[in-house]
Amino acid sequence: MPKTSPFAPPGASVDLEEGLTLTPKFDADGLITCVATDVVSGDVLMVAHMNGEALAKTIATGEAWYFSRSRNALWQKGERSGHTQRVVEMRIDCDQDAVWLKVEQAIAACHTGRRSCFYRAVPLGKPGSTTLEFRDDRVFDPKSLYRKD
Repeated sequence: MPKTSPFAPPGASVDLEEGLTLTPKFDADGLITCVATDVVSGDVLMVAHMNGEALAKTIATGEAWYFSRSRNALWQKGERSGHTQRVVEMRIDCDQDAVWLKVEQAIAACHTGRRSCFYRAVPLGKPGSTTLEFRDDRVFDPKSLYRKD
């Protein structure tokens, strides 16, 4: 993965926190964490990573682009499934090392067939419990859209 970015390098803390120039702080692998939420409900849909190219393409197109660490490749959300994310608003956090996308999600965000990647809850107040609880049902059959290439 190229570690080059179309963005200027981050400056002093005061510039990051109070300035008007987007200078994202990418990690050592050239990535920044991105949280995507549904613009209407506010539900967290997914957490992914962007490199400089993905961030620039998202800004330029208004569609969500990410960088897959497992495939070591740039990808547009919905390129295979058709379940695209139209970005309504993009925010950057105070020290410019995390991105928040408010999106209109087509069908579902999760490759498991659920609306959100956060479909299981961790029970609280049960010391030692490791049993997860399902919160969302599938909205599509992932086998109908994805196959191993």
